[in-house]
Amino acid sequence: MGHAKTSYVCLSCRASYKQPYDRDRQRICPRCAQPLIHVGSAFAAPRRRDTAAWRTLSVLLHAGVRFHKSCCGGPGYRPRTLREVRERMTFARRSGEPFARALVRHF
Repeated sequence: MGHAKTSYVCLSCRASYKQPYDRDRQRICPRCAQPLIHVGSAFAAPRRRDTAAWRTLSVLLHAGVRFHKSCCGGPGYRPRTLREVRERMTFARRSGEPFARALVRHF
């Protein structure tokens, strides 16, 4: 029986790939040859033309947020728009909460 597949993304190409997880192997984008980012098995990629969604995803990934399944099924709350990201950034600044935690907090 094979290993379950997980998602990897290339932000510059706006592409997502499902591949078996291997901690010791660096995945490379077949389009641009840049390293792929491991995002988790509960990830659903936005459409390639949806630049705002990819920009939002970029902010999440650079903050260290990933899409791994939790004990109850999905990864939990993740902002879907840049407006939601801005609101979370403002909340984090005002409350002193770490940015990555404010992004995934369910209000």
